[in-house]
Amino acid sequence: MRATTIVLVHDHALFREGLRCNLVSFPEFCIVGEASHGQQAIKLVAEVDPDLVVMKVDLPGVSGLEISRVLKRNHPHVRIILLGSSMDGPYVVKAIRAGVAAYVQGNVSWDVLLATIREVCAGSYPINELVLSMKEVASQVLETFRHMAVDREAQHIYSPLSTRELQVLELVANEQTNKEIASSLDISSQTVKNHISSILRKLAVNDRTQAVLYAVRQGWIRCDTIE
Repeated sequence: MRATTIVLVHDHALFREGLRCNLVSFPEFCIVGEASHGQQAIKLVAEVDPDLVVMKVDLPGVSGLEISRVLKRNHPHVRIILLGSSMDGPYVVKAIRAGVAAYVQGNVSWDVLLATIREVCAGSYPINELVLSMKEVASQVLETFRHMAVDREAQHIYSPLSTRELQVLELVANEQTNKEIASSLDISSQTVKNHISSILRKLAVNDRTQAVLYAVRQGWIRCDTIE
């Protein structure tokens, strides 16, 4: 039986070392790479094509949630387990929409994490059980989805971009310069540049064109020049 290939993504080397040592003691697992931040994780997953990614949510720079969206978009077969510090309903909603298979607290016991990893490797989505088992999370999830259905301003749930960043990107899509965007939104040109830098970082793309194309295809913004 082929071992499950795993990539570990965590900014603390000591945590990765401990998790790696525990996992490699089981012949069913094979660690094929480690990353300390999001951009490194995206590149590594593209290179080694693992079965599973175990990743911290609160990574420096681009968060684990944002990286999950990128990974599932580019490698839909890769399963993802997120280690988070908060079990807040909106976080769980975002994890579900990102296609994450499991969402557990970072201080979870080894036995629970091992069981979760095995469940995910078997094709299960423990994140769904989380919603059903925790009443406070379930109520927040349901409430969030209700708002998503009726409130167009809830676009931040669909994308990692803020409302202002979406406004900036839509103006970029419609060929406005930084100066024109600044005038339209009554902000400084430097603030526009800061927003664009943040957009590129969050979407893990290299330029404005890539950011616009992705946002249009996701339905986050409208652009009359792109079908």
